[in-house]
Amino acid sequence: MLDTSREPVPAATDAPADEPRGCLFALSQPPLMIFLGVIGCLLLMAAVHDLFVL
Repeated sequence: MLDTSREPVPAATDAPADEPRGCLFALSQPPLMIFLGVIGCLLLMAAVHDLFVL
């Protein structure tokens, strides 16, 4: 049933204010940075090969 009382609802202040972890936290992980570095090097090597090697 619908609560129609006029008593104020207590605020939930017991829970700690956790900040959400965003993209910068994900990019700070070493395995991800190693993976992205390897993929970047492979793309760079492929581009240099296509441009300068006959």
